[in-house]
Formats: sequence, structure tokens, C-alpha cells
Amino acid sequence: MSLEQEVARRRTFAIISHPDAGKTTLTEKLLLFAGAIQIAGSVKARKAARHATSDWMEIEKQRGISVASSVMQMEYRDCVVNLLDTPGHKDFSEDTYRVLTAVDAALMVIDAANGVEAQTLRLLEVCRARNTPIITFINKMDREVRAPLDLIDELERTLGMDVAPFTWPLGMGKDFAGVYELREDRMRVFRAGEDRISGDEEVLQGLDNPEIAGRYPMQFETAHAEIDLVRDAAPPFDEAEFLAGRQTPVFFGSAINNFGVKEVLDALVDLAPPPGGRPAIQRRVEPTEPKFSGVVFKIQANMDPSHRDRVAFLRVCSGHFERGMRMKVSRNGKDIRPNNVVTFLSQRRELLEEAYAGDIIGIPNHGTLQLGDTLTEGETLQFTGLPFFAPELFQGVEVRDPLKTKQLRAGLEQLGEEGAIQVFRPLAGGTLLLGAVGQLQFEVVIHRLKTEYGCDARLEGTRYTMARWVTCDDERELKRFIDANAHRIAYDAVNAPAFLATMRAELKVAEEKWEKIKFHAMREHAGLMFASH
Repeated sequence: MSLEQEVARRRTFAIISHPDAGKTTLTEKLLLFAGAIQIAGSVKARKAARHATSDWMEIEKQRGISVASSVMQMEYRDCVVNLLDTPGHKDFSEDTYRVLTAVDAALMVIDAANGVEAQTLRLLEVCRARNTPIITFINKMDREVRAPLDLIDELERTLGMDVAPFTWPLGMGKDFAGVYELREDRMRVFRAGEDRISGDEEVLQGLDNPEIAGRYPMQFETAHAEIDLVRDAAPPFDEAEFLAGRQTPVFFGSAINNFGVKEVLDALVDLAPPPGGRPAIQRRVEPTEPKFSGVVFKIQANMDPSHRDRVAFLRVCSGHFERGMRMKVSRNGKDIRPNNVVTFLSQRRELLEEAYAGDIIGIPNHGTLQLGDTLTEGETLQFTGLPFFAPELFQGVEVRDPLKTKQLRAGLEQLGEEGAIQVFRPLAGGTLLLGAVGQLQFEVVIHRLKTEYGCDARLEGTRYTMARWVTCDDERELKRFIDANAHRIAYDAVNAPAFLATMRAELKVAEEKWEKIKFHAMREHAGLMFASH
């Protein structure tokens, strides 16, 4: 196959949702339908040894939530599908934000009982900012949920985008009879409790089929009126509007019952775009360029605790990757030749011989690679758009056993590189500071320090409430500022200086006094700063 053909058959997407909308369950069922796994791990039965395939971390198994993004690759209908499952919890939104920079489409899962929830909106704003095409799956129709017309109306109002229903439910909860496929003009009958992929399903053709009305009189009457209304009022599906992120195709179903999952998988293959071009500071990079380039959008420590490993997740942006090829790290000009690059099915890994634009590959990494690093075959490129947000919460961290100080520093260094938490080293010395977007990040880090690094650490309060990274065009002026404010300066994982404040007024005073200094609420990789305040 040519490079163009290989790129054209790639589909790379992230699954996004509010916690408990059924995202991890849907992820598993997509893998099941694609034939990538044979049995679905029960997400609910936490006492069983079988946990969700995409949730591998010990704390995830205990709490029943996803706290780290995971990557899975599978083949379906001659397409190579790269699926990225993301944490739904708002405290881990930074990880999700970075994952969304690495995909070409998103699958949004909505709980039909709750509609559009806060975290869904936050993630959606990220997708909208990048014009990422979105496919919507309204889940849990086998329960008592909100009326489908209400859900569609809310989607349009809150998301600010047109909605194009591809399927429509007949009934809900105990009366859920199935879905009507509007484009194929047929009903697919729901059978509850089918927990295997059989392929034999009952289909009734035509909306006016007397068998539908005879078997499901109540559901049919309501659904018929709703479908007539939707056909008249909803705009037809427009591929250009979808690809621009202004219209979302909508599917109804029940992931736990495997119902509606295949239609979503087919839609991802048929509708989601193949890899597109990506902006670098130097130029725009097209996926079908012959030379390899890629960007590190995630680093995960201790995926295999027995080997203390760190894996850099890299999105291939152009060309063809081959095992053992020489790659240049644009940040420092260093060459690397990784021979043990892997592809993933969550924790299960396989050595990878080759990959193409759109694929996600894992490079075992011992501190060589950082979040945001661009790798090429020699050209100096820096892909943009991988931000770090200024933390909103701060805690000091100390080790209970002073003999374990080395483990604490090593653990925090790795977890900081990973982006699980932001670690600040005060210039004036003293306790290391942790910065987080959400409280749960602190709990996860303390848990991981203990289980993965054998280091029993404790958090202690700190007076700081905000941080701003500082830059200045005049290096001497920046040094003067740092020297004058040494007690408020701390360095992060990539040695970028930050100004720490106990209240907004202090930040305002510093900004007025030091006019040449720029204060940033967001840091891009390698010191590329933007977004003051």
C-alpha cells in the first residue's frame, strides 16, 4: 500500500464524556465489536478480578473511575482505528486536553438521564476551539431517561451546534423497543441482556411497517410523531458542517447491552476524517509528506510497575515510522533510535515494526522525552498547541521517612514529566510544591508515590493560591526580577520560572511594578509562552 493509502485508512479519535456516562463501557464494546478483545471486563463488578480493559491503574480499579487516558489500536473494516479513552473527571481535564490535541475526531457520550453535563461542556469547548468533528452517542436508553426531543433540544442549545439524528429511539427503560435508523428507513429491534456479539439481529423495514405498530403500539405512536417532527425540523446531515465541527450526528443506544455500538463504530469509519495537516511554528506539516514527524502529547510513568518504565505517547503527524530509525528531538537536537517502540491495547503491548500518520505509538523513555517534544528525521520543527495551565490549588509535599527523600524526588520528577501534577521547586529551597487543577490530582499522586515508588508522603498546606509563568525579552531584566522576588519564584518540571502569589492583589502589584515582565496563565512546551492572565 502507498503512503497516501495507509494514511487515508487511519481514524484517530478520543472518547469524551462526563463521569459515569458509560464511556469506559462503550470503549470496551467498541473493542469487542472490532474483534480486538473477546470478553468485556465488567466495570461495575469491582470485586471481580476483571476490570475495564482501558482502566489499568490500581487507583482506577479501587475507585471505578478513569484517571489517566489510555490508548488502543484496532482494525475494523480495513481501517486502522486509534481510540483514546480519556478521564471524565474534571480534576484530570489537563490530561484530556492534551489528548484532544492528538486526535482528528471525538466521540461524545451523553447519559440520557442527565443530558449535557458540566464536564462534557468543558471538553466540548476544547473540541470547538480546534474545530474537531464530533459524533454523539446518547447512552443508557434501557433506563428511565429524559425524552429524546428534550435531549436533542438541549444539545443544540448548550453546544451551539446543529444536531443531525441518525437513529431515533422507540421507548425507553423497560419499554425500550429499539431504534429507528432514519437514513436506512428501518427499525432495529432491541433485545435486553445480550452480552455477546452475535451478528444476528432483527430488522423491520419501513416506518409504516404494520408489524412495528402491532408489536410496539405505544412506542411506535410516540416515535412516529417525533420522527416526522425531526425530519421536518432538523437540518439534513451535512458532511462539510460536520467536518468543521458545526454539526454532530446523533445515535441512541445502550452500551452495556451492546446496542447501537456497531452503528457508532461504522459512523467513525464512514464519517470521521483521516489525518489532516498540523501547524508547526516553522510551517504546516501534511500527513502524506514522505518524512516522519511526530509530537509527544502524553507521558505515562509505571505502566508496568515491575519495570519502573515511562512511556512517551507520540502522535505520528507525517510520513512513515520504522522500528530502529534515527529520530531527532527538535528541542535539544539529540538523536534517538528506539528499537522497542510499542503499540497498545490498553496494558497489552506489542512491539511495533511500522506506523503511519495518525497512529499513536509508545516510546519507552527514561527522561529523554518531554511533553510537547517534536521528533523528526532531521528537520527542526516544533508542533504547537500543547498547553499547561497555571494550577489553581497548591500543596507542599514531604516524605514521612527522611531516608526516602531520594525516592520522593525521583517519583515527583517522573509524575511531573508525565503531567499528572505540576511540581514546583522553590528557588529559596524548602518543601517541594505541588500544583493541581483539581483536588483529586493530589490524592492520586500521594497514592501513586506510595504504591509505585514505595514512598509514604504527606501533604501540607501552603499560602500560595496562584502561579504565573514569567518571561521577558530582556534576559537581564528577567534575572533582576527573579533575584528581587526570590522568595516567590519556583521552577517547574522543564525549569521554566514561575511567580507564586498568595492573592490576586500581589500579582497585580508585581505586574504594575515590573512592566517589562510578561505573566502567563498558560505555558506551552519549551518556553513558548502565550495567554497573559
